[in-house]
Amino acid sequence: MVRVLAGTLNPIDLSVAAGRYPLKPTEFPYVAGKEGAGERPDGSRVYFTAGGGHGPGGSYAEHSAVLETYDLPADADPVRAAALGIAGLAGWLAVEWRGGLQQGERVLVLGASGAVGRVAVQAARALGAGRIVGAARKTAAMEDVGADAAVSLGSAEEIRDAFDGEGPDLIIDPLFGPPLVAAVDAAAFGARIVQLGQSAGPTAELASGPIRSKGLEIRGHSNFIAPPDVREAAYHRLLEEVTIEVEEVALDDAPEAWKRQEASPGGKKLVLIP
Repeated sequence: MVRVLAGTLNPIDLSVAAGRYPLKPTEFPYVAGKEGAGERPDGSRVYFTAGGGHGPGGSYAEHSAVLETYDLPADADPVRAAALGIAGLAGWLAVEWRGGLQQGERVLVLGASGAVGRVAVQAARALGAGRIVGAARKTAAMEDVGADAAVSLGSAEEIRDAFDGEGPDLIIDPLFGPPLVAAVDAAAFGARIVQLGQSAGPTAELASGPIRSKGLEIRGHSNFIAPPDVREAAYHRLLEEVTIEVEEVALDDAPEAWKRQEASPGGKKLVLIP
């Protein structure tokens, strides 16, 4: 058990509550919240993953049962530490571990104005990408993301133009749906697609031709399929190199924050503070 200092809202929390989480059924009743930052009885601080529907308790509480912990530096901000967990690891691991980014490769990040997308852009930069293009519904929201160029979602032509007609070698896709269809059309020969979410819809009508003729790879990703040591190493690098925008919300206001998460809070991570 830890004393909770901060608990982050994530799309996975909504899926667990709705009984849509694909790997394990939700056992009701339960305390929500899959992650947070907390304090052990000896005063040391940790980032932790919690039960959150699949165990004895979650992070939307004053105390939480933990499943996995990473030690935090004494000067680490617990709010930032919590926010960089699931969202941060999704963005970083999709580029580094699952995507296997090579020095100088061209990277397209779909949904780049969201929290996961923003981390993916920073990860691609830190890991040596040659050119990074972010795609979002509102390209004006991309000004501070750090990509080399911004394009609209759903336009294969804009994507190709942003890569000087060559297309991306690596596509990070937390959206699925029509945005992925356009990205497949624009992809370079042999491109790798890392699929890690469905914010734009649970289905996509992908044509067989581009996938076969270009030799494309579609790689499914979840943080929890990465080995524990890989997750922990990536998390500590996130703490050192990545920025993330957060908004603190009192635990008493969790119902309102939950509704905001359902409607998508944009690039901000909502963090509950007991």
